[in-house]
Amino acid sequence: MSCSVAIPSSPVFSPSRRPLSCKAASASASPESVSYCRRGRGRRRVEMEDRHVAQVALGGDPQVALFAVFDGHGGKNAAEFAAQNMPKFMAEEVRKVDGGDSDEIEGAVKKCYLKTDEEFLKREESGGACCVTALLQKGGLTVSNTGDCRAVLSRAGTAEALTSDHRASREDERERIENLGGFVVNNRGTWRVQGSLAVSRGIGDAHLKQWVVADPDTRTLLVDPQCEFLVLASDGLWDKVDNQEAIDIARPLCIGNDKASRMAACRRLVETAGSRGSTDDISVLIIQLQKFSGSS
Repeated sequence: MSCSVAIPSSPVFSPSRRPLSCKAASASASPESVSYCRRGRGRRRVEMEDRHVAQVALGGDPQVALFAVFDGHGGKNAAEFAAQNMPKFMAEEVRKVDGGDSDEIEGAVKKCYLKTDEEFLKREESGGACCVTALLQKGGLTVSNTGDCRAVLSRAGTAEALTSDHRASREDERERIENLGGFVVNNRGTWRVQGSLAVSRGIGDAHLKQWVVADPDTRTLLVDPQCEFLVLASDGLWDKVDNQEAIDIARPLCIGNDKASRMAACRRLVETAGSRGSTDDISVLIIQLQKFSGSS
């Protein structure tokens, strides 16, 4: 069961309990981005747990845009909350450092992630979410993540991973958790925090919050003429398609300015992962970067 949607400029993507559909919260579309989503197959649950965001003119500033993918676990609650609230929190924090350098922008993004986590935890709801975000402004691209959603850039056809997955199997993450008094164990071939969760950072997960932090890793770069497009996706894609292959599949359809072709690229990536046995929810978002280039 699948759906395709041109990402709206408002932030909400709303699957229903009926056969999965994408409902735009606004009729106005962002020409810079498209997405394709598929609910995990072979699962007992009814609901899609992924969410995504594409908001241009963030906070009313036409020079700022936010794109994001959220992959929920233990239910949709954390992903849905983040998709509905992170754009507002991001706009507030970015506005505070207007005109600031990359360090200040990265600090604003971190505050946004931590505030999103804090506010969700106040709701005392179950579940958590991995996140990857791309903040574009004035020729700069700031990419952040917690968990195993990933951002991969096509730089003149070469894949460049802009994030590193936060998984319990990472030695540095395992050491951080152990230094905080936690533990990581291999449970049937998968390393898990406290024997429970395979990702080591994210929004929510109140019962593991001491160890599963919302502090993102962040990287900033300039959007130059070689920066063609950016792929944001949940791990349902990356578990079956590697970074360079994703770029190779998408690039022939993403070089031009045809939105339908970019939609086809998203769909092809999702269907490739599905054909290789992915039963996870899969969300893929592709952003054309040249509109945001500092030279444009």
